[in-house]
Amino acid sequence: MSYDTQTGRREPFRAVLGFIFSHWARQPGQVAWVAGVTIAATLAELFTPVYAGRLVDAASSGGGGTEAALRALGAMMVLAAIMVLGRHFAFVGLTTMTLRTMSDVSQEAFARLQRFSTDWHANNFAGSTVRKITRGMWALDLLTDTILIALLPSLVILLGMTVVLAWHWPAMGLVVALGALAYIGLTLALSLRFVAPAARLGNAWDTRLGGALADSITCNPVVKAYGAEAREDLRLATVVSKWSLRTRRAWLRGTWSGTGQNVVLLVLRAAVIGLVIWLWSNGQASPGDVAFVLTAYAVVHGYLRDVGQHVHNLQRSVNDMEELVAMHDLPYGVPDAKAATEMAVTAGEIAFKDVTFHYGGHVEPLYRDFSLTIHGGEKVGLVGRSGSGKTTFVKLVQRLYDVTSGRIAIDEVDIASATQASLRQQIAIVQQEPVLFHRSLAENIAYGRPGASQAQVEQAAQLANAHEFIMRLPKGYATLVGERGIKLSGGERQRVALARAFLADAPILILDEATSSLDSESEALIQQAMERLMEGRTTIVIAHRLSTVRAMDRILVFDRGRVVEEGPHEALLAAENGAYRALFEKQVSEMAKGLAV
Repeated sequence: MSYDTQTGRREPFRAVLGFIFSHWARQPGQVAWVAGVTIAATLAELFTPVYAGRLVDAASSGGGGTEAALRALGAMMVLAAIMVLGRHFAFVGLTTMTLRTMSDVSQEAFARLQRFSTDWHANNFAGSTVRKITRGMWALDLLTDTILIALLPSLVILLGMTVVLAWHWPAMGLVVALGALAYIGLTLALSLRFVAPAARLGNAWDTRLGGALADSITCNPVVKAYGAEAREDLRLATVVSKWSLRTRRAWLRGTWSGTGQNVVLLVLRAAVIGLVIWLWSNGQASPGDVAFVLTAYAVVHGYLRDVGQHVHNLQRSVNDMEELVAMHDLPYGVPDAKAATEMAVTAGEIAFKDVTFHYGGHVEPLYRDFSLTIHGGEKVGLVGRSGSGKTTFVKLVQRLYDVTSGRIAIDEVDIASATQASLRQQIAIVQQEPVLFHRSLAENIAYGRPGASQAQVEQAAQLANAHEFIMRLPKGYATLVGERGIKLSGGERQRVALARAFLADAPILILDEATSSLDSESEALIQQAMERLMEGRTTIVIAHRLSTVRAMDRILVFDRGRVVEEGPHEALLAAENGAYRALFEKQVSEMAKGLAV
């Protein structure tokens, strides 16, 4: 297997063709049917020039050749019928086959995307990723058509016609064979070595263009807030300009490639026509033979000319599929163990045991030989400055990242030995910035328990203080919330996310400052509901406002990946020169200044 020396990936043509052939192998009967009827239709076209020559000979022989002429005409009509029917059934079979392959590819790509690591999603534009998949899907359609309906018949015609011509005149067969080889060789060389690199670069900028569009459109509220429409126009214009330059170079190279191919075809045409005229002038070919050669060459010329376009389509579709196939070859980042089992949480004890962890690209680890136990049913608050390790702590509990060394266990079971889906189903989480699907409110609330009844959904919404505002909406629980919940206010999104956590009813609860977007009145109601929800559950609360963790059983004060203090609120507040006390006093001072203003 050859590899691209610059990217370290498999060479594009090998990778893409291997990918498509592996999908064809799932439906061998359909592939064989399409190929078979295509070859049958092509063979019918192959023998048509033979009977065209016989028809001319019969016509030139006078009235006595009428019967022979009619037989030749009848044979030509039968061959034409075989061509039409063969191509019809080939395209019918190809439609079924291609749609199934495209469906498989899109679903498998989506499944892989869902399982890629948090880092991967953080480093890739959603718009670019969607563009890679959709462009690759349609390129797969073109690639399938090119191989089975275009290149396969071309190969049959070129080989067959060369043999038929060589059977009558070896010199003619040699001229056609050498001309065809020269043309195909030049076409492949130009496409693979001259056009493909430019097309690959053009596709890379096409992907960037999709990412730039999605980035600005998704963040349109921010653009409007700062009156930055003109600035975003200029930013996109810069990307479009670079995309245009790269694409223009690729298209111009394709034009030069086509011109070179046409020159070879002109030389071949002159050689074939000149040779048949010489054979006729020397009595080695009849008028029918001349008609046969000219008709045969017209067929060969058409297929050769089309081969150039087919190879161009092949090269273009391979380029368009390259990013999709490369994405398919990527590792998941955080894979399930081969013998992973289902996680079943009972007590909910969480234990970090000698954990060392650092983010990719960071030299120093965030955690080094870190050990901590949260007892089942315990309510724990995590506080500390930004970057101290609070959010990373809960991400490691969810196994969004794998630890560098050590282990994390829930109820004495290493989370790395459990399936990620079963682990995360045991954890309900409300992020500081909740993300909602562009689906109904009922679907968003029931996302953690898709089989929940409407009554259960409404009960969870009432616990989260969301029921009243939902019922004021035109369609109530059937209201669509917009992309990422943009139709709702920040506080409303937060309450919907809380309702989702209530309904999930998981034994472990993670709240990332879940009341930060609420007004004072709603916050008090939600706080009461949260206290009810915490009962009997292991709860981790990431707190930026320290008032939210006063009722915790234990507060952990993080600093640079270490727990520098721990204990209940009153005990930590009483500690002289304590880190928690310093944080608390700073927040109280800032609040006092704000009220004074």
